[in-house]
Amino acid sequence: MPVVINGQTYYRTVEVCRMVGISRNTLFRWLKEGIFSDVEYRDWRGWRLFTSDQIETLRTKTNHVTVIIGEAEVIAT
Repeated sequence: MPVVINGQTYYRTVEVCRMVGISRNTLFRWLKEGIFSDVEYRDWRGWRLFTSDQIETLRTKTNHVTVIIGEAEVIAT
């Protein structure tokens, strides 16, 4: 269930994983790698909260395709 704070809608980790179609481990790995360079949001319990823009960034990452031809790596999106 999304959380609305000051008119902004935030989503919790489990909701984001379901929406994007990734595991919690994948999400936490991407967070550790620094997928978001902006602010990190947390609720009063310390649980992470994500904005719609951040969810779209995750969706873009899940749709990323890397093509490997021989020894050369070609990145396609």
